[in-house]
Amino acid sequence: MSNWLYILYAGILGIVSWFTGEIVTFVMLGIILIALNNINTTLKKIHLQNERSHKEIS
Repeated sequence: MSNWLYILYAGILGIVSWFTGEIVTFVMLGIILIALNNINTTLKKIHLQNERSHKEIS
């Protein structure tokens, strides 16, 4: 995912947290969202590397 989407998520979380007053909750949800997205991206890269190496062997 690109940086502009992270900025968009941070902006939306900031606006929502400002209106609701639950800043810590939304900040933590944002951190969890970014962490899960990074894990997903890493797993996709590993999967693609495994597929390529499997095709080269076969």
